[in-house]
Amino acid sequence: MTKVKEEILGSAQERLDSYLRTVAHLGHVEISVTNFEKTLWFYTEVMGLALTGNDGERAYLRAWQDFDDHTLILKASNTSEVERVGWHVSTKESLNLFEKLLTEMNIEFNWVEGGTNRALGDAIHFRSPAGVPIELYWEKELFVTNDPKLKSKLPSHPSKYTAKGVSPRRFDHVNIMVNDVKKEQEWWTKLLGIHHRYYIQNKEDTRLGSWLSRTNIAHEIAFMRNANQNENRFHHLAYYLDSPDELIRAANIMAENDIKLEWGPGKHGTSGAQFIYVFDPSGHRVEIWTGGFLIFNPEWKAIEWSSDVGALGLEMWGSTPPESYFTYGTSLGKK
Repeated sequence: MTKVKEEILGSAQERLDSYLRTVAHLGHVEISVTNFEKTLWFYTEVMGLALTGNDGERAYLRAWQDFDDHTLILKASNTSEVERVGWHVSTKESLNLFEKLLTEMNIEFNWVEGGTNRALGDAIHFRSPAGVPIELYWEKELFVTNDPKLKSKLPSHPSKYTAKGVSPRRFDHVNIMVNDVKKEQEWWTKLLGIHHRYYIQNKEDTRLGSWLSRTNIAHEIAFMRNANQNENRFHHLAYYLDSPDELIRAANIMAENDIKLEWGPGKHGTSGAQFIYVFDPSGHRVEIWTGGFLIFNPEWKAIEWSSDVGALGLEMWGSTPPESYFTYGTSLGKK
């Protein structure tokens, strides 16, 4: 084979590998919690998530139209931190291709055999430059029930809408607070193929936030600048509601259950999301939101929100976020 042919075939294989080696969507998040029973109460009774499993050390939960067995895992612990951010990869070949790439890049990783963790097949665990614990997997069991209290008559609904607590439709995204937003965003886009959707720059041309997604929703993961510039932290997990009236209902439910709103109701101009932010009993921030835009253009270019309009991107209605919003987060755990 001539050198030219080898280069052409090599280039074609690289393009194919790059196409196959991507993530498909955000799948779940695992968080450790210091107050297991009260935090479980918050997510089941106040948030209204369904419990699919509980072994005393870990509880597995899902929103009513989450199709997977679970999208949130609570782990009993002495510390509150994020244990794993799980991503469903795009193809069956992806895990082996990611293993090859991580090896070439000298990024430390671990294989986790299928069946080790509830409902999951083989998985790869590694960390981003900021220390975000990542889990990639291909196989995950779907939620199936014959319980008449849960089973929906609608084939497109994996379970009934019960209106218990906040009762969000689905798990939506995570947000990570980092010292260098631009560096972290570029790594996730290059390595995992997660598209950069929009970002905010300040007057000093410093990146304050970047929002990314692999699917057509506005973002599945976001990175925001830590105002203290001292540590990378887990900022929040988020759940999606159908309409603004459900958001107001959620705010009322929080008040009735002595859950203080950190911020909101408000509206992010960047995504169009109407939101409230609260803390669970173990200190993890939770966003509950509705609205937002969808992205269909395969040639989408990341939108810049410059300093002259950046305030509208953060909050369109004029409310001022508390200082804690820019400085507080739970731990990413130890590398």
